[in-house]
Amino acid sequence: MPHLTRRSFLVLSTALCLVAVSGLSPARAAGAGQTFVKSFADELVAIVNGPQDAAAKKAALGPVIDRNVDVDTIARFCLGRFWANATEAQRQKYTSLFHQVLLNDISGHLGDYRGVSFTMNGEYQQGEDTLVGTVINRPNEPPANVQWVISSKSGSPKVVDVVAEGTSLRLTQRQDYASYLSRHNADIDALLAALQRQLASS
Repeated sequence: MPHLTRRSFLVLSTALCLVAVSGLSPARAAGAGQTFVKSFADELVAIVNGPQDAAAKKAALGPVIDRNVDVDTIARFCLGRFWANATEAQRQKYTSLFHQVLLNDISGHLGDYRGVSFTMNGEYQQGEDTLVGTVINRPNEPPANVQWVISSKSGSPKVVDVVAEGTSLRLTQRQDYASYLSRHNADIDALLAALQRQLASS
């Protein structure tokens, strides 16, 4: 099976898991972006630390991700120029598979990041987006800088990218898809089949 999305999906799944299991240290004069990230974290904490089994936690996680992460916008961005060539049916199937792969990767790592701390590192505007800086402190590992890119274009704030140590989720994912499709004659169905195989193997 082609290695498509594991690297870049782990950027986001790692960041989300770290938020969920650690909580956030209070920030001085927290802005709207930091408040949003903290609220998102609190929702994830309630699920991760709840009494449900893994299947129930995954089911509960889906709506929280959809409410706080603009997965559809990320999915379209990641397909890049190939979106214009896809049929409506292919777009719908691709977006659905993108959601499922992302949720699988996030839920599959929820228990892997105990013992970390997560502190705010300010926020600033970049065009229409708000960038919220955070620092992840992991046992026996150097601190990791993670930026959350928040957009309110949909009417409410949502995560549209996560940048971990300078690596952008959506840009890395876009490059992965473009590379795969260029090797498969821009065949969207080949990409869909690869995503389905990835789901089946997870």
